[in-house]
Amino acid sequence: MNKKILVVTLAALFSASAFAAKDTHKGPMERCMKAALAKHPGKVVSLEAEIEKGRGAIYEFDIVGTDGKEWEVECDAKTGKVYEEEIDVDPNNEEFKSKAKVTLEQAKKTALGKYPGEIESIEYELENGNPVYEFDIKQANGKEVEVEVNAVTGAIGETEEEVYEIGKD
Repeated sequence: MNKKILVVTLAALFSASAFAAKDTHKGPMERCMKAALAKHPGKVVSLEAEIEKGRGAIYEFDIVGTDGKEWEVECDAKTGKVYEEEIDVDPNNEEFKSKAKVTLEQAKKTALGKYPGEIESIEYELENGNPVYEFDIKQANGKEVEVEVNAVTGAIGETEEEVYEIGKD
């Protein structure tokens, strides 16, 4: 999809009353997208509007970079500043495998123990060189949460409630 069309479509969807009712994403999405693409030029394949515990409203962009890598870039919705970048890797990525001490099954058990529901997707990421499992969990109340489990320590890291998603996850 053409980047300009994507931006216009996303802007229109984010002004919808259902999203506005949350009244939490007041910063312009376009500024965040521009900042994310400045860090990792490429194609935005999805955008999520989320509420991160302790931070507030954020935008998360999945970008297939011109470098061939898949990036997840998080941007503060109020300030428009990128504050986190993660690289998505294959489960057999040697760096991930060599550093991970916690199995996928152990990480699932930890995530579901704190956030019961159904796991809809799993991502393997390197966050500042550290391996992380990321689970999208659909809870019984219909809400979807994104839960990171550190693949070295087994501790739950960031947890975000998804408000809206556009594009391919």
